[in-house]
Amino acid sequence: MTGRIDAALTALGLTLPAAAAPVANYVPFVQTGDLVHISGQIARDATGAPITGLLGAGYSVDQGAAAAATCALALIAQMKAACQGDLDRIVRVVKLNGFVASVPGFADQPRVINGASDLMVAVFGDAGRHARSAVGVVALPLGVPVEIDAIVQVR
Repeated sequence: MTGRIDAALTALGLTLPAAAAPVANYVPFVQTGDLVHISGQIARDATGAPITGLLGAGYSVDQGAAAAATCALALIAQMKAACQGDLDRIVRVVKLNGFVASVPGFADQPRVINGASDLMVAVFGDAGRHARSAVGVVALPLGVPVEIDAIVQVR
């Protein structure tokens, strides 16, 4: 039987990628009590290849928001893994921390991270509304424009 969140993903025309395996000395998520802390997920295209770019240097806010949405899908894939396949166990998306690779003077990091925030609300409804940080950085792993981590509450 398909759960409510899986049905929402289908209705939105979204397909989750496979939950990414760690590439260094960390784990993809840690649960403590009813909170799951999910490691940073980077922007990837449909083939799983890293999306590259630098905001404010030929990479637009709209492109950045689209990249952030791919991070959100990867976060949801990790949520599904943490919940043994049952996304209906997600009670609330508590917080997103968004990192945006951008040139000095670029100040639209919040608009970029909206790509992830909007997707969380579209998928989880009010339970997808979250606290958030949107931070500009000089570079991210593999040259990606966006990396996002999350804290979610589960039952």
